[in-house]
Amino acid sequence: MRIFIGFALSLFVTSSAFAATTHMKTTGLTSQPIGHAMFCEQYAQECKIRSKSTKAPKLTRKGWKDLLEINHFANTNVTPVTDQEAYGVEEHWTYPKSYGDCEDYVLLKRYMLMQRGWPASSLLITVVKQPNGEGHAVLTVRTDRADYILDNLQPLVKQWDETPYQYLKRQSTAHSGRWSKIKDSRAMVANY
Repeated sequence: MRIFIGFALSLFVTSSAFAATTHMKTTGLTSQPIGHAMFCEQYAQECKIRSKSTKAPKLTRKGWKDLLEINHFANTNVTPVTDQEAYGVEEHWTYPKSYGDCEDYVLLKRYMLMQRGWPASSLLITVVKQPNGEGHAVLTVRTDRADYILDNLQPLVKQWDETPYQYLKRQSTAHSGRWSKIKDSRAMVANY
C-alpha cells in the first residue's frame, strides 16, 4: 500500500496541477433516498449538520493522502454483501463492522474523513446509476480542484467526470439531511 500511495501522491504533484477544475452542477433540492431517511431515524445527529460555509476546501498533499488511505482501507477491510443477504431487507444504511454494501462503505469513508478534519459540507453521499442500469452509491469529496469520487467498486480515486456513472443526486452541501439533484449532461462513455 505504501508504494501505491507514494505513486498516487507523485501523480497528485505532477498531473493535478494541470487538471481542469471540475465540479458537479446541482439544480435544487430533491427527495431523500429511503435508506438515508431510515439511517437518519437511527443516527439523527448525522442528518442535522448545517454548514455555515459550503466553500470547497483546498486540496493539499495531506488531504490527497487522506483520500487514498481511507478509500483503500475501507475497500480492503469491508466485505461486500447486499442488504438482503446481511439484514433480510432491500435497504439498510449503516456503519459497517466487517461487511456492507455500497452505502455502508460511503458512510464509513465519510465518517473517517470527518475524523481527520474534513468538513461535512465537502463529504457528500451520492446516488448514481451504473452503466448496467443498477443503482449505486459513492462518496463525493468536494475540493477546490475538483469533485473526487471514493468508490468501493474502484480502487482509484478519480474526478467525478472520469467515472462511468450517471450522477442523480447527492447530499446538500448546506444541510446533511437534505438532498440536491445533480445536472449530469455528460455524454456517457460506453466502454469504461
